[in-house]
Amino acid sequence: MYDRYDGLIFDMDGTLLDSEPAHHQAWHQVLARHGIAFDEKVIASLNGSSTLHIAQVIIAHHQINIAPELLVAEKTVAVEPLLLNMVRPLPLIAVVKAYHGHKPMAVGTGSEHQMAESLLQHLGLDGYFDAIVGADDVTRHKPQPDTFLRCAALMGLSPTRCVVFEDADFGLQAAKAAGMDAVDVRLL
Repeated sequence: MYDRYDGLIFDMDGTLLDSEPAHHQAWHQVLARHGIAFDEKVIASLNGSSTLHIAQVIIAHHQINIAPELLVAEKTVAVEPLLLNMVRPLPLIAVVKAYHGHKPMAVGTGSEHQMAESLLQHLGLDGYFDAIVGADDVTRHKPQPDTFLRCAALMGLSPTRCVVFEDADFGLQAAKAAGMDAVDVRLL
């Protein structure tokens, strides 16, 4: 089905891995420490964003005086043990396994690079990808195209010859801005 593309690029959270419950639980814990109620709708509306962007939105929305980088650090510490216990592969892993060894593949995620590597390794999926681009590997995050453009560059491919698999509007916008076709996995 995806044979016409030279490379496949996958978002990670919500696309390859069911990690959202762990991320939401971590945000709930961190925000509670700051006296902020966790708002599922606000967090869900930011799916596909970098952790830094989510922290900036939370700070602006609640008008709290904390550096976004501090909130990101707290959330990162809170989410790591949760992810390793809760993360599960999603059905799209079948596409990864089907094209492994036949087409270059990359992960382009709003998670930090080291976190992406750890999760993929934890699930035995680290050997399937030729490149991983995390939020800390680019300056501009989804919906900007930088994450996916870097994936294509690391695979040595033209962006127009790649397809992106995404579960979030920001990611789909980023794929379009990169000149790539995209598959909205929410519709599969």
